[in-house]
Amino acid sequence: MPSFALFALPLVLALFHLVGPVPEDLGVHGGHLSPCPGPAHCARVDWAVSDSGAALDSLTTLIESTPQAEVIDQKDGYLHATFSSRIFGFVDDLELNAAAPELLEARSVSRLGDSDLGVNGQRLQTLAQALENQGFNQP
Repeated sequence: MPSFALFALPLVLALFHLVGPVPEDLGVHGGHLSPCPGPAHCARVDWAVSDSGAALDSLTTLIESTPQAEVIDQKDGYLHATFSSRIFGFVDDLELNAAAPELLEARSVSRLGDSDLGVNGQRLQTLAQALENQGFNQP
């Protein structure tokens, strides 16, 4: 029986940390983030901001201080971060792209499942609110 427990424990733990594969379409393509593959588990918005580089820096600081978030890649006006859910460890990928001096693109996509129950859209709304609170939104 102990050998079964040693075998079963990693499988049970794996069930509670559902990572999934990294989306193949991450990154900037032709100067822009990829469109969402479907609205059920992805959200994408473009924000008109006064300074996309400064807005990106501000959101990066916010993301770095967010529990269950990790910055994976950051370069040349682009950020890739992951967010893990607290209970099951589902991973979502967030991308931000300073596409133009006054345009910041955002995309949040779930790695697994057919529906994210609105989590990705809510994440982008929270980031948009942070931009507004810091005065980055254009009038």
